Amino acid sequence: MPGDGQVPFVGRIFPAPVAAKVPEVIFWFWVAKILTTAGGEATSDYLRTYGNIKGGGTEVGLFVIGLVLQFGTRRYRAFAYWFLAYAIAIFGTGVSDFLHLDVGIPYAGTTLLWAVVLSAIFWLWQRSEGTLSIHSVTTQRREAFYWATVFATFALGTALGDFTATSLSLGYLASGVLFSVVILLPALAWKGFGLNSIAAFWMSYVVTRPLGASFADYLSKPPSISGINFGDGPTAIVFALAVLVLVSYLAVARPDIQPPGGAVPTTRRSGGPATGIVRRGEPEFDTE
Repeated sequence: MPGDGQVPFVGRIFPAPVAAKVPEVIFWFWVAKILTTAGGEATSDYLRTYGNIKGGGTEVGLFVIGLVLQFGTRRYRAFAYWFLAYAIAIFGTGVSDFLHLDVGIPYAGTTLLWAVVLSAIFWLWQRSEGTLSIHSVTTQRREAFYWATVFATFALGTALGDFTATSLSLGYLASGVLFSVVILLPALAWKGFGLNSIAAFWMSYVVTRPLGASFADYLSKPPSISGINFGDGPTAIVFALAVLVLVSYLAVARPDIQPPGGAVPTTRRSGGPATGIVRRGEPEFDTE
């Protein structure tokens, strides 16, 4: 690959980044991420009623549009970033569900499969770039690794949420409560036991998917499978509108723009990876 971090072919079509292409991890980042995961789950389930050709084709189309918008920017733009995140939430759910419902792989199998895929991406990213920090996503190659990771986390989270809700018979609400507790553990381990901040971030990031998806399924699915039967379509619309409002605020107020200069200094955060609260001008925990 080129030494400047550009990806072959991609680098000939899209401009090279001039600043970080992902948002700073603040409280609203986690809110947007969970809303996106919930909306993606409901939207994918609704599109599945149109079959693999129409519904699946729509998911692929949204994913491609999201890639073009995001890679066409030279720095983080809230609408481009979250459009792609939402598209991956939809498409990742569709791919994971396809492997279970159409190919016939049990949820335990798809969970293991995507865990292996995610581990492989992390290994390749670390081996290639020397860091998994979001503050280092300032080249096309690192951005490609980042979005490959995001896709794998969405697919893994979908499979994991379905595994706990159905295979373990917890139901959607209990699964949502379970993951609401689990998502706090990396932050506690980071703050109290010295867990690396990058590891804590990605652990929490993975859990946002089954957390959001479990509550979305609880709202949308019929009582026969532990839901309250609001419907996939209405649930998808509610979460899409919520994401639109929040992302509009982020685009205008811009509280989540990373400070210039790539990776920040190496001391401790004032807030944990679950909150992402950083006092400006205060050095951050080792992220390299």
